[in-house]
Amino acid sequence: MVPFGLGKNKPKHYRDMLKIAWENRDNLGYAWRILNHGVCDGCSLGPYGLHDNTIKGVHLCLTRLRMLRMNTMPGLNTELLQDVSKLQAKSGEYLRNLGRLAYPMIRKKGDAGFRRTSWDEALQTIADRLRKVDPQRFAIYTTSRGLTNETYYVAGKFARLLGTNNIDNAARLCHAASTTALKYSLGVAASSCSYTDWIGTELLVLAGANIANNQPVAMKYLYRAKQQGTRIAVVNPYKEPGLVSYWVPSVPKSALFGTRLMDHYFPIAVGGDVAFFNGVAKVLLENDWIDRNFIQGHTSGFEDMSTAIQGQDWDTLERHSGTIKNEMARFAEMYSKAATAVFIWSMGLTQHQFGVDNVKSLINVALLRGMIGRPHVGVVPIRGHSGVQGAAEVGSVPGEYFMGLSVNEQNAQKLNEIWKTDGIPSFRGMSTAEMADAAYRGDIDLFYIIGGNFIDTMPEPLYAREALAKVPLRIHQDLILNSSMFVEPQDTVILLPSRTRYEQKGGGTITSTERRIRYSPEIDGPRIGETKSEWEIISELGQRALPPEKRAAITFADADEIREEMDQIIGPYSGIKNLKKEGDSFQYGGPMLLQDGVCNNLPDGRARFSAVKPQNDVVGPGEFYLTTRRGKQFNSIIYGKKDPMVGSKRRDDIFLNRNDAAEIGLKSGSKIVLQSKTGEFRGVCRIAAIHPRTVQVFWPEANVLIANRIDPASMEPDYNTIVSIKKV
Repeated sequence: MVPFGLGKNKPKHYRDMLKIAWENRDNLGYAWRILNHGVCDGCSLGPYGLHDNTIKGVHLCLTRLRMLRMNTMPGLNTELLQDVSKLQAKSGEYLRNLGRLAYPMIRKKGDAGFRRTSWDEALQTIADRLRKVDPQRFAIYTTSRGLTNETYYVAGKFARLLGTNNIDNAARLCHAASTTALKYSLGVAASSCSYTDWIGTELLVLAGANIANNQPVAMKYLYRAKQQGTRIAVVNPYKEPGLVSYWVPSVPKSALFGTRLMDHYFPIAVGGDVAFFNGVAKVLLENDWIDRNFIQGHTSGFEDMSTAIQGQDWDTLERHSGTIKNEMARFAEMYSKAATAVFIWSMGLTQHQFGVDNVKSLINVALLRGMIGRPHVGVVPIRGHSGVQGAAEVGSVPGEYFMGLSVNEQNAQKLNEIWKTDGIPSFRGMSTAEMADAAYRGDIDLFYIIGGNFIDTMPEPLYAREALAKVPLRIHQDLILNSSMFVEPQDTVILLPSRTRYEQKGGGTITSTERRIRYSPEIDGPRIGETKSEWEIISELGQRALPPEKRAAITFADADEIREEMDQIIGPYSGIKNLKKEGDSFQYGGPMLLQDGVCNNLPDGRARFSAVKPQNDVVGPGEFYLTTRRGKQFNSIIYGKKDPMVGSKRRDDIFLNRNDAAEIGLKSGSKIVLQSKTGEFRGVCRIAAIHPRTVQVFWPEANVLIANRIDPASMEPDYNTIVSIKKV
């Protein structure tokens, strides 16, 4: 055992902490107050201050620390935006480090860049257009970079009062498939258990989830789980080093010598999840390793699912899963011996044209042995954005006015009565990908983008760029600059400078992966230029754009008033009005949903099995299945070229299986070109413990290879594609 993992590929936690302290040296007091009193604005696990509700002790990760500078940096020099041609080729990291957006800015068609404007001119320009626009040609996109439930709610209400359901959020790009599958199978769209259930479960399954990189704060939960005897099984195309072993910096023994985490590894092909979990189910059924009492008393659809799986031969399941029958049987036998199990998954399952079926196949396996509704069992779609769980629940989604109230004529009338208004729309709104397509066709006249960067986050970035360029009026409400802002205006582009969650008037609330709604207080510190709270901007715009009789509905004195309204009309959020001070929180539905296996939101309270079949492409000769990975980054925000988990030192590394590389005559360092039907990517071969005929490239750089394809069941984009490899 090597102290501190010297010589190994791992995050340099303590060194990086010192670097981050130095980076924030001009505002260190404010940074410290944010860490001590604010709710984390990184992933969606939701620690408050330096603690959480799951385990005692310091709870902190490098993701949160790296995000600090977004809050403490000074304002941007607006003169830099007078000629954007000098900025268009710059990286996101360069643009971010120029500083916070401090003042409203406007650019007209033909202008070299932006000029500073007043809030009055900016809001009035937008309001004048909104009053004239066809509601079906107006769209709002809300990202999740620290947005609060209050902002999501006000944005959703603003859209409906203006007559549109064209509003969506960043979860569409990551967990829309989970939401769709969970609602169908269990009647809920969130984790069925709490983080505490991970610790002490007999088996914890990670499928398509690299939490060591994307939710590093959760590694302390895995450490505690291992201490209590939990076995960890990983189903993934790449044997992620951070899931094999990890050094938890706040646990002295782990920080010194590391902790071995992974007990079982099951390598599968990209998109091979349905085939793999169907194979597991097939073995469970053949050996009667199932909970028949649970199935008979608490589920429906078992016979159809069972018949469908028995009809899938082993050749088909092996070909599509990328593994052999014995491996699926090994998983099934391991699972059959566990009295409790928690299944955790992420974008490795969801970001496919058949992402909903991937998740349904995993839920089938959980239901076969009754792994819902009791301690230390559950299904967990682990979220990557802070607060994104609440986005759809409180209204920033096209298919529901808010949780429990689907978009339809009857509910539109109900909402008219609740909000004391009229004209609430009942037409189906556009999802994120549909907004991009509509913009590309010239069918959007006004696009209000609250955070987010379509060029970086959507497949086929050239398509996204052309789509944005065709919108007559684009509004980018954000903290910092991004490349989408510099797309040539079709007519007008307006930048609205917003405040972070820690600067929001009256504080705000965030909903975590485990359904915990937590209050984050307003924190004393500098306020940049003329920035405003996110919800405040939307409210002020609504007061200008809406007819006089509707303006009161979008007017809020403070964030408390927003929470009062949410409390009254969003059933599961009842109690949010009582969140007023640091540390206040509650978990909607309690620690455990679906108690005793009862799914209250489904007919007869029964969970539903699903009959699904493999749909993933099987690669042919000379073809490889490309998927994406994350490095030293938070979603699309890149913090450095080096991926400390795997030792990669460049963002153009292309991860390949050793045997595949040898077959083509490649070695680590060889220059290669990936080609797809959409584009090409030039990079360098890196040998890795990855599934045969699989290629991994860092995201968002890989998006140039990925075509616009969506899962029709969830409208989530597919971030995978078939590529060929050429040696340079």
